[in-house]
Amino acid sequence: MNRVDFEGDFWFPVPPDRLWTVIERFDLFESWWRWLREFQADRAGLVAGNALHGTVVPPVPWRLRIDIRLQRCDRARSVQASVGGDLSGRALLRMGDADGGTQVAVAWSLEMRSFPLRVASRLNYSMMRWGHDRVVDMAVAGFRQRALTAAAVPPD
Repeated sequence: MNRVDFEGDFWFPVPPDRLWTVIERFDLFESWWRWLREFQADRAGLVAGNALHGTVVPPVPWRLRIDIRLQRCDRARSVQASVGGDLSGRALLRMGDADGGTQVAVAWSLEMRSFPLRVASRLNYSMMRWGHDRVVDMAVAGFRQRALTAAAVPPD
């Protein structure tokens, strides 16, 4: 297998506008997640045309360089993006009001582009998928534990 397809639904205890503001705090991402390095955005905010760059260091023996280009952004509703770097594909995030908070649905389909990742996926896809799923779990937990606290309040 040379591809990771993922769909997930997550609930957060804040309204969509608040969660959107938290997600835009790119400057805090590396402090929220030990698995993210060298993270930067070309400009501020979840806006079409912006690009996010970083290195993902999952709990497996390889690193992934990622470039995310935001294609379409509808504030507090959805983000469509293309993914490049060591991976290639598309990603989608949708937000909606639910039970006094926000229901977030995410989906992506990513193909391994770098030679080491393609080899690793052929040799041990289950380990690669396990690493992917742990990063997703840590990202969601990071938003719940850190991003939705006072540390995420936008600067004055």
